[in-house]
Amino acid sequence: QVQLVESGGGLVQAGGSLRLSCAASGRTLSSYAMGWFRQAPGKEREFVAVISRSGISTTYADSVKGRFTISRDNAKNTVYLRMDSLKPEDTAVYVCAAKSSMYVTVYDYWGQGTQVTVSS
Repeated sequence: QVQLVESGGGLVQAGGSLRLSCAASGRTLSSYAMGWFRQAPGKEREFVAVISRSGISTTYADSVKGRFTISRDNAKNTVYLRMDSLKPEDTAVYVCAAKSSMYVTVYDYWGQGTQVTVSS
């Protein structure tokens, strides 16, 4: 069992930056590939980024490529999402999730999410 807790969300102006954190407990984070998703009001949950267990491989949604960076510190059992050049359309609840491998589609564990609001 893995518990995931996100933090770092908040209100930021367009063009600004935030760094989200996802702290894991229960099992070592290095056993899991980790993803970030987001959900805006009235919209479906959307994939944002994923990172492999080692941190070597990453994949991003086209909408955030070049602006967001996913990283991890397995020694701290934490995954990060650095968000730069934020836009109002990035406003959403951001959720981290864990899966056994980059090559499976189903995530096994989900956090509760942290709100990110970008004002214009």
